[in-house]
Amino acid sequence: MLYPRESETREVRSLDGIWNFVRSDQANPTQGVRDEWYAKELSKSRPTIPMPVPASYNDITTDNLRDHVGTVWYDRKFFVPRTWAKDQRIWLRFGSVHYEAYVWINGQKVVKHEMGHLPFEAEVTDLLNYGAENRITVMCDNALIQTTVPQGRITEVPNDEGMTIVQSYTFDFFNYAGIHRSVHLYTTPRTFIEEVEVTTNLSKDASVGDVFYSVSVNGSAANEADNVLHIQANLYDKEGILVANATSDGKLGGQLQVNQVKPWWPYLMHPKPGYLYELEIKLLATNEELLDVYRLKVGIRTLSWDKKQFLINGKPIYFRGFGRHEDADIRGKGLDNALMVRDFNLLKWIGANSYRTSHYPYSEESMQFADEHGIMIIDECPSVDTENYSQELLGKHKSSLEQLIHRDRNHPSVVMWSIANEPRTGSMSADSYFELVANFTRSLDSSRPITAAIAVPHTQDKAGRSLDIISFNRYNAWYSNTGRLDMVTQNVIDEAIAWNKHYNKPIIMSEYGADTLEGLHMQPAYVWSEEFQTEVFSRHFKAFDELRKKGWFIGEFVWNFADFKTAQSYTRVGGNKKGVFTRARQPKAAAHLLRKRYFALGRDLDQCSFPEDLYTYIAT
Repeated sequence: MLYPRESETREVRSLDGIWNFVRSDQANPTQGVRDEWYAKELSKSRPTIPMPVPASYNDITTDNLRDHVGTVWYDRKFFVPRTWAKDQRIWLRFGSVHYEAYVWINGQKVVKHEMGHLPFEAEVTDLLNYGAENRITVMCDNALIQTTVPQGRITEVPNDEGMTIVQSYTFDFFNYAGIHRSVHLYTTPRTFIEEVEVTTNLSKDASVGDVFYSVSVNGSAANEADNVLHIQANLYDKEGILVANATSDGKLGGQLQVNQVKPWWPYLMHPKPGYLYELEIKLLATNEELLDVYRLKVGIRTLSWDKKQFLINGKPIYFRGFGRHEDADIRGKGLDNALMVRDFNLLKWIGANSYRTSHYPYSEESMQFADEHGIMIIDECPSVDTENYSQELLGKHKSSLEQLIHRDRNHPSVVMWSIANEPRTGSMSADSYFELVANFTRSLDSSRPITAAIAVPHTQDKAGRSLDIISFNRYNAWYSNTGRLDMVTQNVIDEAIAWNKHYNKPIIMSEYGADTLEGLHMQPAYVWSEEFQTEVFSRHFKAFDELRKKGWFIGEFVWNFADFKTAQSYTRVGGNKKGVFTRARQPKAAAHLLRKRYFALGRDLDQCSFPEDLYTYIAT
């Protein structure tokens, strides 16, 4: 599923804005379907309220919508120009609806999709009124059960008014819901470019780059025996200069060779990180008639790994970054371009070269931004705290990975797939379950290593044998030995060594940290204070530097980039406070310490220069 882009043959229109919104009764979530609310304007069935799209609906109102469980409804009207009726196809695309979505156009069902954080689309050519008004209706269901990804439970419990429905889940972030990412209408020709798959390679001296492309076509012309379609592929550098071109045969694939190539490098590993070429794909008929044009950015780089290290373009990588969340005040997990740009500015300010999309796929716009800025991504599917393994769950887990890989496989920033976060891998059934998940992932993409963030001790884990790289989460001096700063460094060293000895694979510490209330200062350091977070980081840094000497420890990821919302709990004051930045994206004291470390690592490992403001002048 290609990202919607305009070209000579395509138009894109946004349906973002203010929609009408209705919540269903929690005790009667399917009433709207039975009563056919989709057959007319929602306001004719229930009173509506305005709701922004994209955004989570939970924090928009001042009532108890925040904790609503079950279905909600959206609708809006839009016009389609008469010109769109001329010999083309129209598609409706959602960037993400969490968790399950049902969509109608003018009262006709268009598509059903299960899985938050991932795009879906459907053709609506024959359902639209051209040169007239149309109506789109969406039902969204946020319920999580033991066979959804992620998992949850729905229970009915007594309250002051009788009984109520309660959603529970074990993962530590709020189950925001709604139309989270942009909604688009876009056009394609009758026969069009449906998929493009790109892989790249570099010569040993990195002077020559290869771009391999494969194109899938949809449309009647693709099946005509006397009309052999072919592809003209053009590759342009950042200055718009043509550097390679090729014309394919009927196989619709080929190779472009780039001399004096400019490889894609991560941030701080090169003066110009994130170098991208533009690949132009033209679909042509036998008579050279131009049928379709699609363009995408391409970064030329290689990935390799063994039992000790991970390499990009033949150079060993040491990951220094974060676990993150798509989370912000008011809009929840809704796409926010201003926030995205701010976050990438902070990532570069602090000297990070990577992050994990904990614990679900992030927006396509953020993936494109990572490509452009040279930020490496460990791309994680939405399987978190996985347990109670079943065939139905396995099928949905695989589906989430298939959708994720098809969406993100062309991004040079994506360097690793994460197939789960903190799954219950001590279970005997976890062994075969994760072997099946890992092998399925490799069948879709063998060019990237596979990991999972594991929280059980190595002595209990049954999944690590199926992974290429071992990532582990541990909160020394916080969840274990709370407050004991003297029990951090050696524990981290010992556990990392144990994981490596057990599996003989590269090791990443994928989560560590401590909750910190901004502005709370205590000397000596005490839990929740900014001093304590700083000390916890420092003790981990000492462990990491010892582990780096061993050759197989390849990365450190702070939990978390910024504070984020969670379910209500007496252990969470307004959410999880482990961020080095506040939810408003302002630094805590530990951010300045971490910045000094990340740039020091960049200088020592990648020969980058220090920012002028890294150290404040004190004295001569």
